[in-house]
Amino acid sequence: MPTDAFKAAIPARPVAHDRATWLDPTTGARLDQRALMAAMAGKRAVLLGETHDTAEIHRWQAHVVAHLHGLEPDIAVGFEMFPRRLQPVLDRWVAGALSTADFIVESEWDAVWGFPPEIYLPIFHYCRQHKVPMLALNCHRPLVTRVGKEGWDAIPEDERDGLTPSAPATPAYRRYLFELTGAANRAPGQSGPLQSPEDPGWDRFVRAQQTWDRAFACNIARALEAGTAKLVVGIIGRGHLEYGGGTPYQLADLGVEDVAVLLPNQKAELTVEADRRLADAVFRLDAPEPAAERRGRARLVAG
Repeated sequence: MPTDAFKAAIPARPVAHDRATWLDPTTGARLDQRALMAAMAGKRAVLLGETHDTAEIHRWQAHVVAHLHGLEPDIAVGFEMFPRRLQPVLDRWVAGALSTADFIVESEWDAVWGFPPEIYLPIFHYCRQHKVPMLALNCHRPLVTRVGKEGWDAIPEDERDGLTPSAPATPAYRRYLFELTGAANRAPGQSGPLQSPEDPGWDRFVRAQQTWDRAFACNIARALEAGTAKLVVGIIGRGHLEYGGGTPYQLADLGVEDVAVLLPNQKAELTVEADRRLADAVFRLDAPEPAAERRGRARLVAG
């Protein structure tokens, strides 16, 4: 779970991270894949972080989904890429009622996401082939903008897309987002550069980011409560997952506590931090191909 002690009391240190291995990011210890996957299969939610434009990450996600599905057949896979209103399209895809081309069109892929669908299709096809439910985890995009600008209380209840208010951001999460985005180097309007994560000018960004965090959490919690699956695997941008302050924190606020985060690593080293947990485990990827170009809408916040 997240901690407000953002600055490590114990110095971080790099450790070698060999290809095709899992490491504990708090100790640097190598983890046995069979034991790790068996533990993950017993969770209520396993969240797989991603950098959206890296095809190798999506291949890794597909492999983890397949492994978990082999251990726990009663799973669903939730996707940040799709707003909740598109759930009927995902249902029709899994039911075999749409061709791949029709699915891309009817899911409004270029408008709602925009990265090449080819890098995600192996996961989509796995779900279809094995009749694994796919869940739309996102909210109506204009809601994020409105909450950032106006605040949650200004949004009428019937315009909240089924979401409940976010649990307040911890100081650690505010600082994580501040440092992740390089906010100190930006000047918001007439107020000058942001001075710190506590600057009131940073509130708008944090509110917007937390709307996404809460949307993913609400839709995962709703699926678990409805009995859609025993285990939900979430395909979500790593900025919503690292150090537990985003979607995992919101899931805990909703009473979903048995949650794990798995992340990929593209480098030959992993920074080990003994007193704050990046994730439950980190996998070293094969060398990634060049980043995929986005065809559609603007970049997501901290995704």
